Amino acid sequence: MSNAAIYLHPNAFDTTGKVLLGRHSAGESFLRGYMRHADVDGFHFWNVGGQPQAAMDALVQRIEPPARPVRWIGMADRHQLSNPGVVSISSPSLDTEAFHRQPFGSRAYALCGLTHTTATANVMRILPDLLIAPVEGHDALICTSSAVRAAVEAQLDMMRAYMAAEYGPRRRPELMRTTIPLGVNAADFATTPQRRAAWRERLDIPADAFVALYVGRFSVKVKMNPALMAMALERAAQRTGKPLYWVNSGWVEPASAEATFHAEVRKLCPSVTYIDVDGRQPDVRFSIWSVADAFISFSDNIQETFGLTPIEAMAAGLPSVVSDWDGYKDTVRHGVDGFRIPTVAPRPGYGGDLAYWFANAWINYDNYVGATAQYTAVDLAAAEAALVALIEDEGLRRTMGAAARARAREVFDWQAIIPQYQALWAEQNARRLAAGPDTLPRLNPYRPDPYTLFAGYPSRHLQQRDLVALRPGMDWPTARVRLDAPLAVYSRFNRPNAQELERVFGRLAQGPATVLELLDLVAQARRNYLERGLIWLARHDVVTLEAVP
Repeated sequence: MSNAAIYLHPNAFDTTGKVLLGRHSAGESFLRGYMRHADVDGFHFWNVGGQPQAAMDALVQRIEPPARPVRWIGMADRHQLSNPGVVSISSPSLDTEAFHRQPFGSRAYALCGLTHTTATANVMRILPDLLIAPVEGHDALICTSSAVRAAVEAQLDMMRAYMAAEYGPRRRPELMRTTIPLGVNAADFATTPQRRAAWRERLDIPADAFVALYVGRFSVKVKMNPALMAMALERAAQRTGKPLYWVNSGWVEPASAEATFHAEVRKLCPSVTYIDVDGRQPDVRFSIWSVADAFISFSDNIQETFGLTPIEAMAAGLPSVVSDWDGYKDTVRHGVDGFRIPTVAPRPGYGGDLAYWFANAWINYDNYVGATAQYTAVDLAAAEAALVALIEDEGLRRTMGAAARARAREVFDWQAIIPQYQALWAEQNARRLAAGPDTLPRLNPYRPDPYTLFAGYPSRHLQQRDLVALRPGMDWPTARVRLDAPLAVYSRFNRPNAQELERVFGRLAQGPATVLELLDLVAQARRNYLERGLIWLARHDVVTLEAVP
């Protein structure tokens, strides 16, 4: 099957940092699943951050030791992406990468991006720019849920209408959009009686008590408001009269709000024994599921697009009580794997003030998504009924949990999803190879050549007919001392190397030469560096430059 180079930046895959976000967990999970299940002869990893190779090797080894050969592509070696011909990027930032591809031609390789949070100002700029940027019909954007796919299409529709009215229709084909869910390595979330007993002993929970589990970040504004879950659990506890425990495995952001956060949640569910656990450690992330009888998550926030924790709960064999929101609609089957609780939000058109304030930076991202979520309601009566049903019916919990586990393995395990990625990459590569003659490489108007953009700054520009001569008394040893001085070497960016400069000095020792004659002394790919370097030599009084009409 088809292969792709993985755009491997630690920020998208490393879960060991101080801040753990959903995209980190999703990236780590994808890479582990890809390396376990991809039908490829080897792996292509693009070290886009230019990190030390040892550090990158260690990151990959920590996630999943490679069972097949690994080929590393250097940060600046985009031309090497033509093999395998597709690059997989764990973000929607295809606009920027499409411009970076320009010098190599739009057929050099295909781009495959992925949505995570689409509510940020950055992503809401990126998505419309996909109609401006030089993306092609062989490029693709993976949307992780039907809900986020609809949001992407809505924003593209708005931009398309604007661009058509102002400039006419787009002449280049649009990139493909497809829906492929995030996945899990289901076996990583297997529960055992031994883990269940150990966690219950550790948290002082009776063996026969009902435990609801929430996993994720604790943030009222940018994740979800726990008040909704707390009120639903309180109603269920009062109605059943049975001991009810609620384990929250996660972390509070910012940390300074931790005590207040947990105290306020406890006030809303006095009949429930509320327990918080730091969920960032790997031994907790994959084992805490054993403590629970059901999973609960009432997402209310537009920062969410898929929601990984419900399918992690499904893989653990837990029935879920979740809000009917965003990607949860695609994962939990109501009445089969658990319950999706109805939600209500304002009609379209009733958030113009929020959009305007956010556009003007009068409110930041946290306050924007928090204010938007403030007007999302969950049907607490339906939530109470769902929780009561699970609390009172152990058989229902087993039946739903078994259905959830089977669905996680059959539909959401990376073993089932990686082939969907590879099929998409195969289609992209086929489209790329079948496309007509490549467009000529073009410049990036957002990052133009500085000597083109600022061409009006100098008195004149060096020409290839100009004459270059050594300063009287200048030789290579003297020049080298001067050129190695701190005030000469503060930037070493793409300068002629010592061997090339010595070759130039050997020629100039015979007498003056034109710039063009000196350029013939180096490889074609190095001529640009030498031509600039001649000005650097003149700058430090090593050579003279004479304009020739």
